[in-house]
Amino acid sequence: AALPGPSPADWAQAPLDPAVRAVLVGFDEHFSYAKLCQALRYLLRGGPDCLLVGTNRDHRLPLEGGTAIPGTGCLVKAVETAAQREAFIIGKPNRYMFDCVVSEFNIDPARTIMVGDRLDTDILMGNSCGLTTLLTLTGVTTLDEVKGHQESDCPARQSLVPDYYVDSIADLLPALGD
Repeated sequence: AALPGPSPADWAQAPLDPAVRAVLVGFDEHFSYAKLCQALRYLLRGGPDCLLVGTNRDHRLPLEGGTAIPGTGCLVKAVETAAQREAFIIGKPNRYMFDCVVSEFNIDPARTIMVGDRLDTDILMGNSCGLTTLLTLTGVTTLDEVKGHQESDCPARQSLVPDYYVDSIADLLPALGD
C-alpha cells in the first residue's frame, strides 16, 4: 500500500482494519516503508494483544555463483526494531512448525531426517527436535564452520553440529534409488 499523503502525520492517520489482530512478516520482495509503517501502527494499536509473528530469521538467501540476497530475517528485524518487541518465529529453528506437523501426522522423530543448508536454522531445529540431521554444503554454511562448532565446549555451538554432511543434495540420489 502507498503512504497516504506527503507527511508522517498523514501516514499516521490512514485507516486501520479493526479486525486485524496480528502482523505476519514473511518473505516479501515488495517490502516497503509504507508496509513497515502499517505494521507498526497495528502493533501499537493492539499492544501486546496484537501478535507479531515472523516466518523465519534467515538473514541471507544464497544464490548460485556465491551471491546472495537479503532474507526474511532482515524484514523481521526491521519490524521488531520499529515495534521494540520480538517476533514469535513459527519457522526454523523454532520447533513450532515441527510440532504442528507431528500433531497432524504419525511422525517418529527417531526415523526422521532433517536436511538443510544452514546450521542456525535447519540443523538447530533438527537437533532440538531429536531428528537425525544432514547438512548440505550448497548454502551459506562451510565445513570449517561445522568443525569450529564441533570443537567448541559451548553447548549452544554444539547444538549446531549436524550428524552428517554432503557436498550437495545430489549426493543422496544414489541412496534414494535403492
